[in-house]
Amino acid sequence: MSADGLDAQLSQWQSYLRKHGSPGEADALDGRLRGSIEELTATGLRPDESFLVAVKRLAAEDGPAREFARAHATRLWRDLVLTGEPDRTGNRTAMLTMLVCAAGAALAIKVPALFGVDFDDSGEFYLRNLALFALAPLALYFGLRRRLGGTAVALVAGLFVVGAIAANAFGLDSDSQLVALSAIHLPLALWLAVGVAYTGGDWRSHAKRMDFIRFTGEWIVYFVLINLGGGVLTAITVGTFDAIGIDVEIFVSEALAPCGAVAAIVVAAWLVETKQGVLETIAPVLTKIFTPLFTVVLLALLIGFGLSSTGLEVDRDVLILFDLLLVVILGLLLYAISAVDRPDEPKLFDKLQLALVVSALLVDLLVLTALTSRITEYGSSPNKIAALGENLILLANLAWSAWLLFGFLRGRTPFARLEHWQTSYLVVYAAWAWIVVLVFPPLFGFR
Repeated sequence: MSADGLDAQLSQWQSYLRKHGSPGEADALDGRLRGSIEELTATGLRPDESFLVAVKRLAAEDGPAREFARAHATRLWRDLVLTGEPDRTGNRTAMLTMLVCAAGAALAIKVPALFGVDFDDSGEFYLRNLALFALAPLALYFGLRRRLGGTAVALVAGLFVVGAIAANAFGLDSDSQLVALSAIHLPLALWLAVGVAYTGGDWRSHAKRMDFIRFTGEWIVYFVLINLGGGVLTAITVGTFDAIGIDVEIFVSEALAPCGAVAAIVVAAWLVETKQGVLETIAPVLTKIFTPLFTVVLLALLIGFGLSSTGLEVDRDVLILFDLLLVVILGLLLYAISAVDRPDEPKLFDKLQLALVVSALLVDLLVLTALTSRITEYGSSPNKIAALGENLILLANLAWSAWLLFGFLRGRTPFARLEHWQTSYLVVYAAWAWIVVLVFPPLFGFR
């Protein structure tokens, strides 16, 4: 760690002491820590190593130092491991693996065209199989990077095989609601299969599941940025060639755009792992910006429900819109939990989170009430039953999350319980996604 890095750690240390002790105690502890760092550095340790050892020594005998170490343990160790001299060999290996997997993804998306299955005439085929084309190379990338064992490889590969069978073997009609439902739920099911590869096969670890949640939030930011940049580049390319009389729109729509999109999935994952410091700064800020904004939107929506005389009309588009809104809110909650060090005491942002969760819970109850009424009146359909299940799953998560957040704000529930609840609930999402993909087609007669 450089001198600037050590200064940042010391500044964090001083800030913590000022909040949790008197000025005299803070100055005394800070002096002892700095003296210990100087002694350890003189013996040949790097400044970051000296800082960690010095904190450990103080933590063994002093309350505030112990609490500081407990609250910042994960970040301190990550800073020690991920800073310092770069591992050029490891970086080159990671880049090579990324390039191979990204190129494989770009080529794979074009293979069906060799057999006459193109985007214009076979859009339904790509809709059903897009998750396989997009996520199989990503799972391969993590499998190679984590050097998965045989059991983990068999599990991840088996899930993708099951997904391929479910997407193609049921012979669903092109206008069936089940096609769209499978296209929506299969990516979620396979994304969590990618999570098994990301965790190195250790999916039972709550800490590694939380790392995967953190990775997911950071990956989304990188993927969006890459696609925004790619969109600008594509527009400039089309405009430039059009200016000289060459039409490249077919090439862009049939080759550049799809190949670039699936390759960007792997590239974004590689960037998350190699450029973590940048997103660890940006992503939490985005979370803190959008949490209050979505809270205001939900509160306005609830007020609108109260003032409306017509109630909530539940059709397909409305269901998708409200479910998407609730999923985004859940994503904000998940990433907010994963993106920060475990807080030792409630802050204003935790109260905002509780307001967001309670507002989302009320909206979910309204949607469930309206949806149940529509099913009772007009009968069920695959879309309605899927929406009913998803809203019940979200309701359970939001309700218990609100209770845990309320307990944390009252000082009765440790924040770790909320973390464990969210990481454990990932299994529920995976189970429901596979139920929709595998059970719904025979349940509704493959229609």
